[in-house]
Amino acid sequence: MRAHNLAVCSVAGSMAAIVACSKKDPQRQPSVPVSITTVKRASVPYIVTANGIAEPMQTVAIEAQVNGILNRVNFSEGQAVQAGQVLFQIDPRPYVAVLDQARGQLARDEATAANARRDATRYAALVKEGYVTSSQADQAEAAATSAAATVAADRASVQKAALDVANCTIRAPISGRTGSLLVRMGNLVKANSVPPLVVINQIQPILVRFSVPQSQFPDIQRYYRTGSELLVRATPSEGTGAPLNGALAFVDNNVDSTTGTVLLKARFSNPEGTIWPGQYMSVALQLYVDPNALTLPVPAVLTGQQGTYVYTVDTTMTAKQRPVQVSRTVDTLAIIASGLREGERVVVDGQSRLVPGSKVAIKGIPR
Repeated sequence: MRAHNLAVCSVAGSMAAIVACSKKDPQRQPSVPVSITTVKRASVPYIVTANGIAEPMQTVAIEAQVNGILNRVNFSEGQAVQAGQVLFQIDPRPYVAVLDQARGQLARDEATAANARRDATRYAALVKEGYVTSSQADQAEAAATSAAATVAADRASVQKAALDVANCTIRAPISGRTGSLLVRMGNLVKANSVPPLVVINQIQPILVRFSVPQSQFPDIQRYYRTGSELLVRATPSEGTGAPLNGALAFVDNNVDSTTGTVLLKARFSNPEGTIWPGQYMSVALQLYVDPNALTLPVPAVLTGQQGTYVYTVDTTMTAKQRPVQVSRTVDTLAIIASGLREGERVVVDGQSRLVPGSKVAIKGIPR
């Protein structure tokens, strides 16, 4: 009997040992490595973004105003020209001959008019003494008046002929850059013909036109009416061009009912000629600067089924999910309207491995 009790006790002890060994301590969840940032207040501009197209400040199609042979072209295609610079020379000889003829006719008719006026003066004196009749005096006065009118017409003809001679020399009406030469030297050109001789685009300064939704128009209108200059920054949509600063120069007087947008234009000095007509631009219109905006880096804000949220980190290094409202984004910053306070710590990298209540380890800080 004693041996049997010892055996039972031995089996019971073995079972207890097995059960004890089968119970393991629960594994501790590892901390998730994350990067954090602090909610800060900063001066952030209020910016309206849009896509735009550059267009010249002015465009002039150069056309001949007289007919003739094109004798000379004084510029190269694509060359920058200055206002008043001679571009083309049309053969002036036929028009010089007409001008000389008009001047000669004027001199002849001036002499005739002077003689007629002297006769009218003499007849006016003789009629008082009865040596000539009143009819003769009237005829002399009429002849003098007619001669004076002929002189006036001759002077107009001289001015017209002189203008034609001057128009044989075609000058640039504006400063700008020439396009493709459409008529070559030696060709016969005609007044007001199509196509023009060349087209000049003024690109310094230059305009960029862009449209904004009508929902943003009241804010734009309010700040534009103050008279203060609204800053506009334009960056080429393609390539590596540096952004240029300009100013809002034009607000259209109607809303496009088809697109629900308002046309705006910004003016840029374009000193290096980096903006080219027809170039697509990314435009940022700054209306004002918020000096006390609550900011976060854009990657810190996530979007879920319930809206936007962030993960905050408390003093126990525990991640908590917090819904937030983002009013707008500017470059790499998100402007927080509600849900956070200044100084709170927010996860900016590593959120994909987090769930509410996860323990975190901040990257770069030794444990």
